[in-house]
Amino acid sequence: MDRSETSARALDYALMLAGWYRAAVTAFEVIWVNVPPVSATSQPVLSPKQLEAFADDLQRFVDAKAPADAVVHTKIGHGPVVRAIRQEARELHADLIVMGTHGQGGFERFLLGSVTEKILRTVTCPVLTIPPAAPDVPTVSTPFQSILCAIDFSPASLRALEYALLLAEESGKRLTLLHVFDWDEDRLVHDDRATREIRQEHRAAILVRLRALAPADVREWCDCREMTAIGRPHEQVVLAAAGEKADLIVMGAHGRRASTLLLGSTTNQVVRHATCPVLTIRT
Repeated sequence: MDRSETSARALDYALMLAGWYRAAVTAFEVIWVNVPPVSATSQPVLSPKQLEAFADDLQRFVDAKAPADAVVHTKIGHGPVVRAIRQEARELHADLIVMGTHGQGGFERFLLGSVTEKILRTVTCPVLTIPPAAPDVPTVSTPFQSILCAIDFSPASLRALEYALLLAEESGKRLTLLHVFDWDEDRLVHDDRATREIRQEHRAAILVRLRALAPADVREWCDCREMTAIGRPHEQVVLAAAGEKADLIVMGAHGRRASTLLLGSTTNQVVRHATCPVLTIRT
């Protein structure tokens, strides 16, 4: 975090989830001194007094938000931000990283933005990204009442579905499974009836496959829906999330082949453009 408004929103969500799961939160801020090192192999060094000042500022920032019964630790890291976050997550055996998609901080702090995308590509634990347009943290006991899970039937997206099902069972009233066909409708001539019929059959088959992904008991406690869309995957995921009033988008970190959801570049684009939190799962 960098104590910006965006990272403050991410902290709010982290605290909410920690309260929900009775977990601990580590508020981690990385300080990067933007001055040349003494030598090619050394890094700029902060004095103990400077580090103490940063730690005090971070503690005050967290104390202003954390409820009295929350278990919150604060820690200051130093050095290249992505490397520091990865190392801290490994050492903590973190179950989840929560980040804002961009931020603004002082001249010595790394702005969260491209950092988030690098973290998405390199960490092994799930990452929850909170966009600037995300709503305030829900005050209800079940925060994610409408969940959208993007499916391209790749191992990554099926792993993401496992998380979506767990969250829907614990919190959701609605789970929407979405598959996007990356078809170029503009190139389909108006009277190409045969191609349209083939596509309709393919869509019907995909809806059957989507329906089979959710166990029968899921529909007993959750409104489980299946959807397909045509167009650019990231645009359709964001549009569908808005249409379903989703509180959370769940996606795998990479896809199967070029003609499917492309859950690599697609994930980054969804994270950039979504107006609700995005949970990314790597395999």
